[in-house]
Amino acid sequence: MKPQPTFPLRYLASLLLLLSLFATACGSDKGKVEGVNMLYGTDSKVWKTAKETDATGDKVKQTDAQKQEELRIFANGTYNMTGAAGAVSGKYTFDQAGKTVTMTPDGATTSNTFTVETLTDDKLTLKSSDGAALMLEAE
Repeated sequence: MKPQPTFPLRYLASLLLLLSLFATACGSDKGKVEGVNMLYGTDSKVWKTAKETDATGDKVKQTDAQKQEELRIFANGTYNMTGAAGAVSGKYTFDQAGKTVTMTPDGATTSNTFTVETLTDDKLTLKSSDGAALMLEAE
């Protein structure tokens, strides 16, 4: 009996492993921060909460009122957040290189800066300085 070469089997196994790693890496948008126009589309874009985690990474259960909250970001550097508790408007700045967005409500003397973990056409993930994260989806 002639022994079968094992090279093709090893080659095939390695190829499948690399392919699965590539597919897994490409399937995640985490860490992908595209241009500022992804925040507001052509003029404005509405974002709704998809998921929220606390500082320890545990999922926060959304109330019905929170599920109705909207964040509308405009191309002119302003935003409007609406929900059951009312509305808040303000200005924002986006630092693509630093992957941060700073939001300052109208009439406020302080601002909130968030790390932008993901920004694509349909996903936005903001992380606060304490580690809590808000995952938003475009409406």
